[in-house]
Amino acid sequence: MRSVCYFYFAIFLLFTCELANAEDESIRHNELQKSESLIDAFYSFEKDRLEAELTFAQGSIPYVLFYQGWAEGGNYKIIKRQPCLAKKLEIISCSIKVQDDLMLALGIDFNVTDTFKIKFSGSKIISVETSSNDLEVFWQAREWVKIKNPELIEVPCIGIWNGGPTPGKCVRAMVEGYTLFAKSDDFPKQ
Repeated sequence: MRSVCYFYFAIFLLFTCELANAEDESIRHNELQKSESLIDAFYSFEKDRLEAELTFAQGSIPYVLFYQGWAEGGNYKIIKRQPCLAKKLEIISCSIKVQDDLMLALGIDFNVTDTFKIKFSGSKIISVETSSNDLEVFWQAREWVKIKNPELIEVPCIGIWNGGPTPGKCVRAMVEGYTLFAKSDDFPKQ
């Protein structure tokens, strides 16, 4: 009798695990779909569409919307879009390689990879963080512009990364500054 009980208990556990796995796969599939939709909204350069994707990520809205305006103003063109991947429970990572005016202004043949880290709670996106694999010369150029030509960015870059009102103007001012940096004696020799 005991072996029959163990058999039924084992079947019950197997069935319960299969249900849990199917539910986890369904949740993960939903998270991946929502993440892909967020990336579509970001690179559509439609602010309202992106904002709708961020309904439950209020803390991320100012930064992500500013970055979208920056990407549009910097003429980000998708070179290679990797599928979004589940990294950890409730965290999806999406990597997109882009060509942008900033690297072109520096005269460097390098396409930046932007990575979006999208965090979920249940089925809702609750935060979005971005990172890039910018080259050191990118950061050198930024500092150079801030020190040598602050008048270029003073007004257009007010509130940079905190929801400032003119991200497109800001990135175009930076492009102008990066072009000056690339022509200067301060530009590192390759």
